[in-house]
Amino acid sequence: MSPRLFTALGILLLLLAWAGPLPRLVPESFAAHMALHMGVVGIAVPILAIGLAPMIADHPWLRSQLALPIAVSLLDLVIVWGWHTPALHHASRTSAWALVYEQASFAFASLLVWVLALAAPSGRRDSAALAGALTLFFTSMHMTLLGALISLAPRPIYPGHAHNNPFGLGEMADQQVGGVIMLAIGGIIYLAGGLTLVGRALKRPVPS
Repeated sequence: MSPRLFTALGILLLLLAWAGPLPRLVPESFAAHMALHMGVVGIAVPILAIGLAPMIADHPWLRSQLALPIAVSLLDLVIVWGWHTPALHHASRTSAWALVYEQASFAFASLLVWVLALAAPSGRRDSAALAGALTLFFTSMHMTLLGALISLAPRPIYPGHAHNNPFGLGEMADQQVGGVIMLAIGGIIYLAGGLTLVGRALKRPVPS
């Protein structure tokens, strides 16, 4: 599949995520909110980045193959954890505009992470792949940690949003399902991406 087709498919999946039923379920379901989040950053954005990465692989600002990925990884951490603080999370589930800002920031930060991880400048493909793997491993770690904290919390972290849960879940069960979704999609997909890049960097031609 060509980069343009990946780009078009990624954009289509983003539009389907944001125009589908999940945003309407966000006010009453943490699990729906997390499914929307993971659908964007764990499925649509990686596919979009596969299409965009080859187009910008030789851009001059990609010459820093370590400092830039680290900076982008830290930016993603701040955005993801920031929106999961109780105050900002409550805002995203009670205000349509806050939800728009949240989703846009999630998509933006995730796109930076994936594009930098997948872009491979000519002549530095091995080092670029290892730097990209480091970026994805770090993101996988902080998403796994956040998902575990949410799913294993002894009490609701975000109370007051499950009065009419569309899935018939209680507040704790809804929170636990959301945490598991983050672990199962976010943590695993970023980990798989990192392992793929490590395999690419370590792959050597077989002597004839």
